[in-house]
Amino acid sequence: MNLILFGPPAAGKGTQAKKLVAERAFLQLSTGDMLRAARTSGTELGKRVAGIMDSGALVSDDIVIALIEEQLDRNPKAAGFIFDGFPRTIPQANALDAALAKRGKKVDAVIRLKVDEAGLLDRVTKRFEAEGRADDNPEAFKKRLAAYNAQTAPLLPKYAQEGKLTEIDGMASVDAVAAAISRRLDAAGKGAKT
Repeated sequence: MNLILFGPPAAGKGTQAKKLVAERAFLQLSTGDMLRAARTSGTELGKRVAGIMDSGALVSDDIVIALIEEQLDRNPKAAGFIFDGFPRTIPQANALDAALAKRGKKVDAVIRLKVDEAGLLDRVTKRFEAEGRADDNPEAFKKRLAAYNAQTAPLLPKYAQEGKLTEIDGMASVDAVAAAISRRLDAAGKGAKT
């Protein structure tokens, strides 16, 4: 079972991914985590990533796909993969489909955590005031939210047309969201529970 989790920053993707890792033995592939790990790995690919990141440039789709393919090859017996932060564009989605197809796999489900943006901004603002997390700065958050909406909007019709997209109320409780995701995965008939 291979799953893409969509949702804006602070929508709860990380929380839900952790639950799926714990409950279903999925592997979470976060592009940010993979880039940071590659940078410190000392491999040829890692050195390329470090050079690009150090220059302040964006890492190309080819490199991100290479990192994902590396993880797919390292973990052939994984119960499934959760793609977090990728794909963000139609070319990335097509590259992911091709990478999975080469290994006899596919994207089985796409979960979009739908949120009330005003409620999310309120949540982030309160967290920023209470915890002072730099990534929760309300103004920076608004920019991240706008970028997310602009980037993912074209992907939703693609996955809806393929019959893979399920929208879940991301403003519900953590347990309610987890239960809705579990129902979707179980309905796909391939939920690899451990």
